Amino acid sequence: MLSLAFVCFWVVLASLIMLLPRRFHWRGAYVLAATGVPLLGWVTYENGPFWGLLCLLAGASVLRWPLIRLAQRVRR
Repeated sequence: MLSLAFVCFWVVLASLIMLLPRRFHWRGAYVLAATGVPLLGWVTYENGPFWGLLCLLAGASVLRWPLIRLAQRVRR
């Protein structure tokens, strides 16, 4: 359950980064991605694959623009 509390904190942190000026958004996205990947593994390990998949979808919705840019680069 502690891992889910950290996921909630991660989502609040993502919302706060969104409120910052635009020049900080990409740096914040890199920090969120770097902390989100191990957090996702922890959630999946502690709570099972259902919660891991749910947190993966939540993280992808928060970080949708970095994922879109990554997909565009991969296509080239």
